[in-house]
Amino acid sequence: MRFLPVFLDLQTGPVILVGQGELVRAKLRLLLAAGARIRWYATDGNRDTSGLDADGVARIEHVEGDPVTADFSGITAVLCAGAGELGHAVAARAKASGVPVNVMDELAHSTFIFPAIVDRGDVVVAVGTGGASPVVARRVREKIEAMLPARIGDLAGFIGRWRKPINDKIAEAPLRRRFWERIVDGPIGALVLAGRGTEAEKALTEIADLSIYAGAAQAGVVEGHVTLVGAGPGDPDLLTIKALRALQDADVVFYDELVSPEVLDRIRRDASRIPVGRRVGKPGIGQDAIHKLLIEAAKAGQRAVRLKGGDPFIFGRGGEEIEALREAGVAYSVIPGITAGLGAAAMFEAPLTYRREALRITFLTAHKEKDADKVDWSTLTDEKMTVVVYMGMTAAPTIRAGLLAAGRSPQTPVGVFARVTRPDAQAAVGMLDDLPALVDQIDGGPAVLIIGDVVAHSAPWRAAQINKLVSDLLVAAE
Repeated sequence: MRFLPVFLDLQTGPVILVGQGELVRAKLRLLLAAGARIRWYATDGNRDTSGLDADGVARIEHVEGDPVTADFSGITAVLCAGAGELGHAVAARAKASGVPVNVMDELAHSTFIFPAIVDRGDVVVAVGTGGASPVVARRVREKIEAMLPARIGDLAGFIGRWRKPINDKIAEAPLRRRFWERIVDGPIGALVLAGRGTEAEKALTEIADLSIYAGAAQAGVVEGHVTLVGAGPGDPDLLTIKALRALQDADVVFYDELVSPEVLDRIRRDASRIPVGRRVGKPGIGQDAIHKLLIEAAKAGQRAVRLKGGDPFIFGRGGEEIEALREAGVAYSVIPGITAGLGAAAMFEAPLTYRREALRITFLTAHKEKDADKVDWSTLTDEKMTVVVYMGMTAAPTIRAGLLAAGRSPQTPVGVFARVTRPDAQAAVGMLDDLPALVDQIDGGPAVLIIGDVVAHSAPWRAAQINKLVSDLLVAAE
């Protein structure tokens, strides 16, 4: 992120506008909509203000002379649109004076840029691409325009009028936030969005106990909650809507080592983030300590999220955590996530089941050789069974040996799929007999192994077959 989104109060001082043509008039209309007072240097001498209301015209000061020599003291910002080389000189002067400046479509001469704007009164959404693609920003804005209720600004104004008197009556900050979340998400907010503001005002004044309305177990007592959330294998777009809502509502998030930075970016900005995971072979917090942290957070009245890579109930120890929460009398819920095996199957087109070829699936974990040694491989020799192994890179030689000794064919297709759904995902495919060598082709995990005939339907397998065919043809041509 090169440009930090900020909202500039244009009513704190005048804005200097330099330029000509329709470009400068578009900026003029935008500035007036924000309540700005404008000193306009019309470089073509055309000061036509037709189409503007009387209030807007009254806030425009037409200025003669050279804007490069203008007095910049007390100026909030400088804008140049359609000003050509003069805009560059004005920008240099503004930068030297410490005044924010924008030269339209010229990043090199600007210290700030204009986003695409969604204006709903008290609610304003700004969309930017760092100046790289205004068209993309406009397309995003169009999608947001379609999603936002027309009266969302009225709802913000409604809350703004009531915020101080309500907050004065609710001492606990977590309860205050939950109160307003319930207003926004509940029937009172719906009344405002439907244009029935008077009814909404009446409903708000009739709330008997504000703390109880906010969800407290009793007046002034905040009730905590723990949500186990599946973060999926890495792609933040694979988070469920329910998971995203939990991350936005959380007071504190306890997250695993394998949760991607892109998913962590979806957490509410002012929520506490506490890492509690560990990678194989590295020290980390123990499971009992995690249980203690979750229980303590809930009993302190916090909404805690236990964020896990993949799904909480597939090798995520989610079952142990809800048992501990249940024994401690803590309220909890579980939001499933896409497990890595399914992510690998989807990304690399490796169907885990296939009519007449693969009728069963087994998921197992073998992140250490001693875990692989404990597996009864004789139960996994069925040719119509797909075996998905989590954390199996280190134990690949033992997995290969166990399956071969139990009778699985050494020509069984296998795939090693690493960092699935992420931009740096990687795959290596081949035969079971070559499994350790395939693992060596992978530049680090996490990875899942998929073993079974279905791998022969995968995109990497097809690509490998084409490459082999081309190579054979080239050899034959020689």
